[in-house]
Amino acid sequence: MSQLRAAITGVQGYVPDYVLTNDELATIVDTSDEWITSRTGIRERRILKGDNMGTSFMVAAALRGLMKKTNTDPDDVELVICATVTGDSIFPDTANVACYKAGINNAFGFDVSAACSGFLYALTVGAKFIEAGQHKKVVVVGADKMSSIIDYTDRTTCVIFGDGCGAVMLEPTTDGTGFMDYRHYGDGSGEEYLYLVAGGSRKPATVDTVMAREHFVRQNGRPVFKAAVKGMSDVVKEVMERNGLTTDTVNWLVPHQANIRIIQTVSKMVDFPLDKVMVNIERYGNTTAGTLPLCLWDYEPQLRKGDNLILTAFGGGFTWGALYLKWSYDPAPASPPEV
Repeated sequence: MSQLRAAITGVQGYVPDYVLTNDELATIVDTSDEWITSRTGIRERRILKGDNMGTSFMVAAALRGLMKKTNTDPDDVELVICATVTGDSIFPDTANVACYKAGINNAFGFDVSAACSGFLYALTVGAKFIEAGQHKKVVVVGADKMSSIIDYTDRTTCVIFGDGCGAVMLEPTTDGTGFMDYRHYGDGSGEEYLYLVAGGSRKPATVDTVMAREHFVRQNGRPVFKAAVKGMSDVVKEVMERNGLTTDTVNWLVPHQANIRIIQTVSKMVDFPLDKVMVNIERYGNTTAGTLPLCLWDYEPQLRKGDNLILTAFGGGFTWGALYLKWSYDPAPASPPEV
C-alpha cells in the first residue's frame, strides 16, 4: 500500500476590490511609479477598506469560495489553521471567527504567527494532522491585512505591503502525490531588523506608543534582504539535495513575494529559470502570509498532477523554510461559454 500523504485538493484566493496604485501612493508619500517598480517590482496592491473589516473578513470569503469550488460541505471540515500576523484582535483567534462567518460549524481552528513564513509553517502543521490519520479535511489559510500596521508616511515600508488571503484544502492521498518533504528554520536574533515595537505584552499600547507611531512595521531593508536571499536559496538547495531533485525535475519554484530583486536573486542562486518561478508581486505586493497561496491560486490553471513544486518563504523573526510537494490534481476544464 502506498504511503498516506497530505495533498492539496483545492485552492482559493481573495483580494479586496480597492487597488492602491503606485501613482496614488506618490500623492501620499515622496515616491514615484518608477522608483517603486524598479526597486520592488510592485505596480499595485489591494487594500481592505470599510468599518469593522478585519482579516477574518478576507478569510471567511476565501473559505466560502473554497467550499464552493471543491464542492465541500462546510460541516465536513474538521480543522482550519490560519497563518496571520494581523488577526482581528489578540484573541479570539481569527481562524475560529472566520469559521463562524463562513458557516463552518464542526471544525476547531487556531492561528499561526510566523510572519511571511506563516503559511509555509501552517501548511506543514496541517499536513501532519492528515498524515497522522486524525483528520480527512483540513483547511490552511494565509491572510494578512498589512494596511492595518503600515505607516503611510514611511516610503520604505508603505510601498511594499498589501492585503490578501489564500486558502487550500488538504486531504489524504495514497497515489504518490502530496507533501514529500520540508525543512524549516528560525533565528530570533533577526527581531531587530523587522518588527513592531509596541502592542504586545512587552510594550503594551499607551498614548505614548501611539503618538510615537510604534504600532507600525519597521524594517531595516539591507540585512533583511541579505538574510532572505541566503535563507531561501540555502533551504531550497537542501530540500532538492535531500530528495534527488534538479532544476530540470522541479516544475515550479514558489517563492514568497517580498521583493522582485529577492525573487530574482534566489532564482539565480538556485539556478532556476524565471519562467519556472511563480511571480505575481506586481499585482498584490507583499501580503505576508498570503503570498504563497495567492501564487498557487493564480497559477492553478498551469499546474498538472505530478508536477514537482518547491515552496519557500522568509519572514521577520527570522523565520524561513521550504516545502516539497507533488501536485495532486489537474485543472478543472474551462466552463463552456453561455449561449
